[in-house]
Amino acid sequence: MRYRGRFAPSPTGPLHAGSLVAALASWLDARAHGGIWLVRIEDVDVPRCIAGMGGHILSQLAAFGLASDEAPLVQSQRAHTYQQALETLIANGQAYPCRCSRKDVLTALQALRRERSRHAELVYPGTCRATTETLADLTDSPKPAWRFRTDQTERTIHWHDRRLGGQQQDVEKTVGDFPLKRADGYATYQLAVVVDDAAQGITHIVRGEDLADNTARQILLQRSLGLSTPRYLHTPLVRGSNGDKLSKQNGAQALDASEPLIALNHAAIVLGLRPSPATSVSAALQAWINQWQRLYNPAHD
Repeated sequence: MRYRGRFAPSPTGPLHAGSLVAALASWLDARAHGGIWLVRIEDVDVPRCIAGMGGHILSQLAAFGLASDEAPLVQSQRAHTYQQALETLIANGQAYPCRCSRKDVLTALQALRRERSRHAELVYPGTCRATTETLADLTDSPKPAWRFRTDQTERTIHWHDRRLGGQQQDVEKTVGDFPLKRADGYATYQLAVVVDDAAQGITHIVRGEDLADNTARQILLQRSLGLSTPRYLHTPLVRGSNGDKLSKQNGAQALDASEPLIALNHAAIVLGLRPSPATSVSAALQAWINQWQRLYNPAHD
């Protein structure tokens, strides 16, 4: 099967330096494999998204020589597809309704004397697993969220990351039964990304290292839905002055597209590539494709 990769930004704000690293890495990997590179606008969390930002992001990418090989897929137009996947999991007994609030989960964890470390997942203790509600019963408001049962799957998920090497995670212990659909009716990132990667035929996923922790959950969903598992490569992160990942939430500045080679060179350095002396974006990108081929040896990955 021909290589198909993707870059999947959320339109909650313009691209910043960290976004460009992820976009460049995924584009280079696709080109090094002679493959297809796609852009997916991940606006499934509609309330957090900014109107028109998806189009702005596509314009930003174009300014850096990065254009999708096919029409971008937009998640907010695919709610019915996520619902179909959820109903499959419900029918298989792998998903259940949950009415716990975040406060309820914290209270339950405190009662169990489980501490939550900084940046760690809020591990759901399975409070609503024993519910007997079905889809047919859920006619009244408020609507519940839906969670994936991690106690009915293999305990530890193993996978190989092309940069980080062998990885493993006990999802039930480190995450718990994770959400598939929120009480407000929106599918979660975990469900949407798995469904969309399959729909777009994605064979390789190249994304920031902060998303590596999501991989085991996504592999669980892929296996439960009978979908193939892509190859994974998680790239280094751009970090802010406080050491945390550079993000829109901690004040990351929008990319300056007036001098694209400057920003692209900074992104290339983060990825372990040499700066390019080229005077055009296209020449710099070609030089980095050749470097990427040597760095990640795509003929043998």
